[in-house]
Amino acid sequence: MENQNSIESSKAPEPVGLYPHARRVGNLLFLSGVGPRERGTKKIPGVELDENGKITSYDIAAQCHSVFRNIKYILEDSGSSWNKIVDVQVFLTNMKDDFPTYNKLWAEYFKENPPCRTTIEINCLPTPIAIELKVIATID
Repeated sequence: MENQNSIESSKAPEPVGLYPHARRVGNLLFLSGVGPRERGTKKIPGVELDENGKITSYDIAAQCHSVFRNIKYILEDSGSSWNKIVDVQVFLTNMKDDFPTYNKLWAEYFKENPPCRTTIEINCLPTPIAIELKVIATID
């Protein structure tokens, strides 16, 4: 059986369930779903909640920047890097409103050699976020 190593990042937000930030299998690195939360807090960049925890407003650009930063943290803590991303699944809770901003930021972050990408609209995510990414990268 191939070597399978679980990886925990010291900079990315703590997982909301029983799963590692990433798992290495051979020369591939599989990241668990990554959202925009910040480590050590329940605060989500760009999200305003009411007293019942319902979203009153959110800034998709702030969430995108935070998700990309969290992915970079996990990749670097794993011994990989941003330019080694090969495949990304993107989950949006509001395709109509958020896709244009997300797509514009994607083009800025992936100017060189963009990875494969699938973008899916879903009903909701486990925390009050509007975007989550599932990433596969290579690792030496």
